[in-house]
Amino acid sequence: MKLSFVVCALALLVAGCGGNGSSGSPTAPSANVPYSATDLRAGTGATAAVGRAVSVRYTGWTYSATATDNKGTQFDSGSFSFTVGSGVIQGFSMGVTGMQVGGIRRVVIPPSLGYGNNPPAGSSIRANETLIFEIELLSAS
Repeated sequence: MKLSFVVCALALLVAGCGGNGSSGSPTAPSANVPYSATDLRAGTGATAAVGRAVSVRYTGWTYSATATDNKGTQFDSGSFSFTVGSGVIQGFSMGVTGMQVGGIRRVVIPPSLGYGNNPPAGSSIRANETLIFEIELLSAS
């Protein structure tokens, strides 16, 4: 009986570890982090709103419960333009909405408002990962 318990426990352990590295990734703790948007610097220019064209500069990190400011591994940074409400993940668009040009905002995006279980191919973002972005609004028209 002891041996069958040990074998069963080992089988559960192996199954939980996801031998191929894709399942069993430690993403569950970050999956429960709620959406939030915090202004780090208020802007004074035009306001970003749904349907308006904006340009942003951003840096993105994976969420880490133990890292400073919860910023885990940086996965991207750069600048780009888009129309608020389309062309980006929902949480990013929500985070930009209401910003004024010159402002910087930190946005925490749970998987349900991010990539969910379908992260971009070739990225270091895992399925169901919470993300953090710091976004500077460069223009809104």
